[in-house]
Amino acid sequence: MSDELKKYLVDIIKATTEIEEFVGDKKDFKQFQLSAMLRAAVERKLEIIGEAMNEALKLDKGLPITNSRKIVDTRNKLIHGYDEVDMILVWEIVVKHLPLLRTEVQALLNA
Repeated sequence: MSDELKKYLVDIIKATTEIEEFVGDKKDFKQFQLSAMLRAAVERKLEIIGEAMNEALKLDKGLPITNSRKIVDTRNKLIHGYDEVDMILVWEIVVKHLPLLRTEVQALLNA
């Protein structure tokens, strides 16, 4: 694995860790819903994840990460469709999809 690819994967791990810190162990949707600052912070980290994934895919199109293209698409939606962001979908990504992404990226880094 190239150092450049490793950098992007580390960026993804860092952003997923920060999202986990932001939302805490409770993963309280109501708190997420009520806090504009929390939503903005999570969305920003999802943008970083999407951009890092986009760059990683440029280096390795066959990167074995589930839904890698959807991750990039989500980043694009957050940035370019900011006025149509679905809070429930963002929360679902945080709760259901980030743990798998983190596991897959960590496995690649450990290989």
